[in-house]
Amino acid sequence: MYFIINIIGIIVVLVIAYFCSRERRKVDFTSVLIMLVIQLLVTWFMLWTAVGGKVIQAIASFFLWLISCSMSGIHFVFGDLAPTNGPASFFISVLMPIIFIVAFFDILTYFGILPALINTIGWVLSKVTRSPRFESFFATQVMFLGNNEVLAITRDQLNKMDNRRLLTACMLGMSCVSVGVLGGYMQMINPTYVLIAIPLNAVGALIITSIMNPYKVPKEEDVVHNPMKSGRRKNFFDMLSVSMLTGGRMALIIAAMLMGFTALIACINTILGLIHGNASLENIFAVIFSPFAFLMGVTWSQIFTVAQFMGEKLATNEFIAMGSLKPILHTLDRHTEATISTFLVSFCNFSTVGIILGSVRALFSEEQAIFIAENTWRLLASGILVSFLTGMVVGLFVW
Repeated sequence: MYFIINIIGIIVVLVIAYFCSRERRKVDFTSVLIMLVIQLLVTWFMLWTAVGGKVIQAIASFFLWLISCSMSGIHFVFGDLAPTNGPASFFISVLMPIIFIVAFFDILTYFGILPALINTIGWVLSKVTRSPRFESFFATQVMFLGNNEVLAITRDQLNKMDNRRLLTACMLGMSCVSVGVLGGYMQMINPTYVLIAIPLNAVGALIITSIMNPYKVPKEEDVVHNPMKSGRRKNFFDMLSVSMLTGGRMALIIAAMLMGFTALIACINTILGLIHGNASLENIFAVIFSPFAFLMGVTWSQIFTVAQFMGEKLATNEFIAMGSLKPILHTLDRHTEATISTFLVSFCNFSTVGIILGSVRALFSEEQAIFIAENTWRLLASGILVSFLTGMVVGLFVW
């Protein structure tokens, strides 16, 4: 029964995307079907095969090793505030490792390892999905690097493109995460679901954008410039110091946002509580998202709770939602845990819309910025639909 509900949910997501489409007659349904099959195959491979399980276990162990290396440096600086055994504060155990993880992946980028991986995955993705090459490479890059970073390094090519392709790039950015924060996610939810959500979000973003913003790219324009090869090569230690400072700023920015948004939610909930005893921001969003939680196959008794986490993520960010989810994970059944965990693994929220709009205004012309601003609701809708699609696809394989 729940399996059928999940399938209906996937159909509903695709139908909503279709009705939000800018040009419905241009939607390539064959390409959409191919990409949906890819999502199903990837999920089946990672969850139901021994090889896929070993791959996930190896990648998760790698990230846990990075966190362990991070903690040695953190313990040196913070001493007893960063205990080697037992729980540490959220700031110490989740946010501080970002500094080393960002630096580690910047080292891989410096020596060309990460760009080679991105280029390979992007090339395969474009061939298999029949998506334009730039869009496929962009989806792969945001899967590793984050939204505003990729907009910045591809700005020269995007400036020469049609505004519709810039809109697609911004929509793809709504569904990404960056490798620097994966370690933090893995300490709050099951690492398996974090790692599954990453490729599913990339393919799912291509599915939703190809429906909501369809277009054909002429063969002569279907090219990708490699921005990572341009410019003078920096000194290694200069790059490393800048990278660590960047990671530190990222950790502090996330900490500031978490404190601010948590306080803001408490303030809003106090005001709403004066109107009605059960009124809260989480409950309002829960009412809105409950039908979608049902379509994800969530157990009836847990629908409202799961919908609250969805709303909390949208209003604030995924770290706050994961922090609220973590204490009750043991009370959820496997299917519910899988669907809500994979739903939360993305940057899709109101603040990300602001970040993308700010990046576009800083990097592109006023005309382009106005065009993206007029389609702000499409950015948000695409990110939400991708998260639902990812959760529903994973839900088909976890019961």
